[in-house]
Amino acid sequence: MKFLNTLLVILLGVSAFNTPLLAGPAEDRGLEIAVEADRRKNGFGDFTADLLMILRNKQGSESTRQLRSKNLEVEGDGDKSLTIFDRPQDVKGTALLTFTHKTGSDDQWLYLPALKRVKRIASNNKSGPFMGSEFAYEDISSQEVEKYTYKYLRDEKLDGEDMYVFERYPVDKKSGYTRQVVWMDKNEYRERKIVYYDRKNSLLKTLTFSGYEKYLDKFWKAKNMNMVNHQTGKSTTLTWNNYRFGTGLKTRDFDRSSLKRAR
Repeated sequence: MKFLNTLLVILLGVSAFNTPLLAGPAEDRGLEIAVEADRRKNGFGDFTADLLMILRNKQGSESTRQLRSKNLEVEGDGDKSLTIFDRPQDVKGTALLTFTHKTGSDDQWLYLPALKRVKRIASNNKSGPFMGSEFAYEDISSQEVEKYTYKYLRDEKLDGEDMYVFERYPVDKKSGYTRQVVWMDKNEYRERKIVYYDRKNSLLKTLTFSGYEKYLDKFWKAKNMNMVNHQTGKSTTLTWNNYRFGTGLKTRDFDRSSLKRAR
């Protein structure tokens, strides 16, 4: 467990044994839910996975891409990740390196093999689409608790399951979102739906999670993540497969030179 999250759990009185949440102001309760969800995600160390990305235009035509993802948990900070495109040929070798931070802007670099150069993603471009998908660069970063402030809204059912519904507001002023509404199941604290509002506070996108599977008898991972852009009619589905934990990844596997080594 990361130190800061441990401190937050102690201060907020959130039990490690799934006791009921404390009553309190909407902001406090929203934060309590986020902290407990984060606590349950911590401790994986590292993992790799394969992904299938399906892009759909407004007319429903599809194109697919095959990717790999490497992820490393960092004590006291956000996670590091390396995403590598394997197919089709025109994007093969393209790689995104992300250093997520709990506070301040994340660091991201994109390697473009056709140009043989590494491009740093500027902070004011994090809201841009990642490789033509409906996922923004800021969506690719790990969603650390400290990146947002929170407000609990209500309890309700989604697909027959009891949910917490809360809003979170990005701390980063350069975020592409004013707010996000999150549906999280009460039993396992898994995100089931997130609705995103743009800088004009207009409905922008909806992300849904499905096909959750449990790994190492502890970590829940969604098999499918479907992002729909309500303003363009486009959508992107990410399907995750072949999770492998404890692969021995180290910090050196996530330096900038690793982008050019990605195959």
